[in-house]
Amino acid sequence: MRVSGADLAPFARAIGGRDPQARMAAFARFRDAAGQAIDEGLLLYFPAPNSFTGEDVVELQGHGGPVVMQLLLARCLELGARLAEPGEFTKRAFLNGKLDLAQAEGVADLIEASTAAAVRSALRSLSGAFSEEVATIRDGLIDLRMLVEATLDFPEEELDFLQSADAFGRLAALRGRLESLLDRARQGALLRSGLNVVLVGRPNVGKSSLLNQLAGEERAIVTDIAGTTRDALRETIQIEGIPLHIIDTAGLRETTDEVERIGIARTWQEIERADVILRLIDAREAAAASDAEIEQRLPAGVERITIRNKLDLLGEAAGRVETAEGVVLGLSAKSGEGIALLRSELLRVAGWHAHGEDLILARERHLTALRGALQHVVQAAGQGGALELLAEELRLAQEHVSEITGEFTADDLLGVIFSRFCIGK
Repeated sequence: MRVSGADLAPFARAIGGRDPQARMAAFARFRDAAGQAIDEGLLLYFPAPNSFTGEDVVELQGHGGPVVMQLLLARCLELGARLAEPGEFTKRAFLNGKLDLAQAEGVADLIEASTAAAVRSALRSLSGAFSEEVATIRDGLIDLRMLVEATLDFPEEELDFLQSADAFGRLAALRGRLESLLDRARQGALLRSGLNVVLVGRPNVGKSSLLNQLAGEERAIVTDIAGTTRDALRETIQIEGIPLHIIDTAGLRETTDEVERIGIARTWQEIERADVILRLIDAREAAAASDAEIEQRLPAGVERITIRNKLDLLGEAAGRVETAEGVVLGLSAKSGEGIALLRSELLRVAGWHAHGEDLILARERHLTALRGALQHVVQAAGQGGALELLAEELRLAQEHVSEITGEFTADDLLGVIFSRFCIGK
């Protein structure tokens, strides 16, 4: 159990029976108001500012039984504590200057990470690697603003501040840094949220077999009976550390079966939320009118890959073809031939390219801020001799960058960010 606040030495003395030693794990019997022992264990006291939150922190490590923990919690509340809100410990660390906002979000990202690559990226954010790169860009923007505003303040000086300081060369270098950071952040965002990949097609074209092949195990029931899959089945896989949420759906067809009809309605709901649609057809069959109807109903703007399945029954080799309508892959979900092609194609659609170990596990607000900063830097480069406009674009770019670490962040945004943390963090 962890308590954070101001002047907690009397609190620790009341519950542990003696004065606590700073940053020392000491055996203690935790006592109620009458002095009766509730439990025994270790008591640790971290006086401010040398704690995670920057405030006094007391940690009680007991045996952990539910009744014992409830009694201990009740004693803490008697002594003036209250239950923490979601993310409140990390929020206090941010408000007390122990973490910036990007590092604080790294705590939540580390807890929520679904792949090993996401864990490594979250740890880099938590350790401040992302924040350091943001600070470097921010400082570069501040230096350029100083040069431009000095030129505005002293127009009579013969010295051309901007030319002698290579201001536009430095601006171009900052643009390159922003573009690189945004690219790595986009890649890192994939590690964080992944892609929703929906398998779509008529009944019995091999959607469930493809799900099983991608998952590497029998997750979906496969039979020769059309309409076996009645509801959406989800399975998360990893390709190059990217989580892909594969969704097998009911085959699309006209039916009088009420259960199957509900499953088909849910299929269309999943299609509306898809990032990628895998459109399966049976390679042995000619295109049917129902295929055209399905194609017409698919949402515009969503990436789709057409898959000619069951090539093993035709004796054809797997392959990839680009057509006017998009990419067509030939494969066999049953034998696994061509699955490597599909994995590569999904990486391409995701926009993935190898970045080594320097990816940023970015959130959407980070991407928005970086895009905004880059836009203003590009506009600044086009101002030429309009120094007032150049200075303003640099100021706006700096504000966007500073939003990432929380230097310019509205209180309501902080409330939204930390409310998504789990209790106790």
